[in-house]
Amino acid sequence: MATQSTNVMPTTSATAGNLGAELKPPGEAAAQVKPCCVCKDEKAARDECMLFSNSSDPQEECQSLVGKYKSCMAGYGFKI
Repeated sequence: MATQSTNVMPTTSATAGNLGAELKPPGEAAAQVKPCCVCKDEKAARDECMLFSNSSDPQEECQSLVGKYKSCMAGYGFKI
């Protein structure tokens, strides 16, 4: 038995803004991301500063990087 393929033509034209629109799941699932997958550069800079600091108080020295990481995570809805 032969299967028949149905081609569905989009109702809108493809633009740079909507090329990936069909790839994203609908609703709230599209907005959810894992904390391990965001703010990687900020996390790496924070960790490097804390681990390799020569200061007697690395927490004080790296406070700005920790703040950048926290604000980045907050931008994705994570509260640290």
